[in-house]
Amino acid sequence: MENNIDFIENFPAYQTKPGEEYMSPGMLEHFKAKLLAWKTQLLAEANSTVSHLKTESNTPADPNDRASQEEEFALELRTRDRERKLIAKIDKSLRDIESGQYGYCKISGDEIGLPRMEARPTADMTVEMKRKQEIREKQGVA
Repeated sequence: MENNIDFIENFPAYQTKPGEEYMSPGMLEHFKAKLLAWKTQLLAEANSTVSHLKTESNTPADPNDRASQEEEFALELRTRDRERKLIAKIDKSLRDIESGQYGYCKISGDEIGLPRMEARPTADMTVEMKRKQEIREKQGVA
């Protein structure tokens, strides 16, 4: 199972052309392909987990083995739940590509920036706005 961060880092970065505008059709196609490939990988891992849970569902007689198996299954299910949420973010990013909002901060409207979008293709805020949001959350302000 490939780590999500490894997947993002190993996907070729977009090479801008001289004078190319931010979120040009070529850039949008690149990110659409990147997001779809990532989603396909996550769905394949989810299917693999279902198969694994079905084939390994025999309950061991030894209580220690049973506890280890239950902990392993719980960890796999927590991981898949996080990935399910990530798939929802990927789907939102794909909708943003279609609507022309992809790559722009949902709060300020500023360009998020190509380096950030390459590192986190589901980003919907600039680093500065995300930092401010996290500070407000820590202070208990919504």
